[in-house]
Amino acid sequence: MAVIVPFESRSDASIDQLVALVAADMERVNSTILSRTGSEVTMIPEVANHLISSGGKRLRPMLTLAMAQLARYAGDGHIKLAASVEFMHTATLLHDDVVDESEMRRGRLSARMLWGNEASVLVGDFLLGQAFRMMVEVGSLRALDILSAAAATIAEGEVMQLAAAKNTATTEDEYLAVIRGKTAELFAAACEVGPVLANRPKAEQAACRSVGMNLGIAFQLVDDALDYGGKAAKLGKNIGDDFREGKITLPVVLAFRRGNDAERAFWARTLEHGEIGDGDLDHAVGLMSKHRTLEDTVSRAQHYGAMAVDALALFPSSPMKSALEEVVAFCLARSH
Repeated sequence: MAVIVPFESRSDASIDQLVALVAADMERVNSTILSRTGSEVTMIPEVANHLISSGGKRLRPMLTLAMAQLARYAGDGHIKLAASVEFMHTATLLHDDVVDESEMRRGRLSARMLWGNEASVLVGDFLLGQAFRMMVEVGSLRALDILSAAAATIAEGEVMQLAAAKNTATTEDEYLAVIRGKTAELFAAACEVGPVLANRPKAEQAACRSVGMNLGIAFQLVDDALDYGGKAAKLGKNIGDDFREGKITLPVVLAFRRGNDAERAFWARTLEHGEIGDGDLDHAVGLMSKHRTLEDTVSRAQHYGAMAVDALALFPSSPMKSALEEVVAFCLARSH
């Protein structure tokens, strides 16, 4: 049985320190993003900018810039790589919303609701193409290898999630494999490419990758808990979206495992067969409360957060190291 290492969640944690430290570089990244979404095909910048300008925190590209600074990188390749990371993330969101038939994204109508599924998929493909062009322009074969491998792994994670969809027999290990692929891999790659550009020792590259991987898992687990216990304004999506879409997330996996036959029959009816009626979401939340699955999901997230902080221990004290530790605390504090 896994030992969960508690990591103190602080409600006052924020990413302000990180934002300040990467502000100058982030301006250049934002300019690059705007210039690279330009196209003579009018619909492409319209669809891309609808999502890109919708108020996301841009955490992944900020992590690329942060790790480049932590590794004392002196060039400017990290700007294009950070923009590439954001384009990869945006492309996966466009594709995800089509697969999940999502109506909302970051508190606004999703692109598919405004322009249709076909446009969302094709604009996502355009952004992936632009991301790879920028990677090639940077000229680091190793960075290109890391990010292109991440793109393949993310797609694998999405397909794994499709296979697990509506399957209440999904185990915790299987579910963690899905989120390692579809969410944490991009965090890991975003964090790894900075020290790679700086030609830092392999141990530092591996440590930065570990920070990203563990932070990404923690981030997703908190998201899973928030879907049943958060506030819509905080999430930028509707509470219970995962439930309505039949997604098997960790709170469900734990509730199904710990439930009796009648409770398992409820999960089978609602998630496997999609027969959801009035009051079913409230009942689902009640079962999660009974079996403490939201608290345990957050405890798992704290465990991975602690591993992310431990991976940073390799680096000497600095404002950037403190800012990154604060980012971990912030991602966990969203569960409050």
